[in-house]
Amino acid sequence: MTITMHLCRGNYRSTFMGAGGYEPVADVLFNRIKVHGYFMEYDSDRAGGFEPLRLVPKGKSVVLGLVTTKTSQLESKDAIRRRIDEAAKFVDIDQLCLSPQCGFASSEEGNTLAEEDQWAKMRMIAEVAQEVWG
Repeated sequence: MTITMHLCRGNYRSTFMGAGGYEPVADVLFNRIKVHGYFMEYDSDRAGGFEPLRLVPKGKSVVLGLVTTKTSQLESKDAIRRRIDEAAKFVDIDQLCLSPQCGFASSEEGNTLAEEDQWAKMRMIAEVAQEVWG
């Protein structure tokens, strides 16, 4: 069994609750919490940079939540690939994965994007993952 945790910053009606980089909690997060991987929100500047990923030990995975679930605007594949490359400067690319930053309906009210937009984002994520990791 693989145990992971999601570091949620809030996802209610396309709004958020928390902001700030992961640096202040990185050592505890990556070296003291006994999980195999982390789902981390990196869909906007409010998450800070990828520098804290330098502390991720070998054998642990980081799922980069680079695709927002808060708006219908589809991110460009090139922009997502550039962000993955940027993260890979701090942790081995084989320890990285890609996902939306959070669920599309983390609460009953959901977010302000249509189901069609959600599927478009999921297709794009699958395509980028295939291009990056085969």
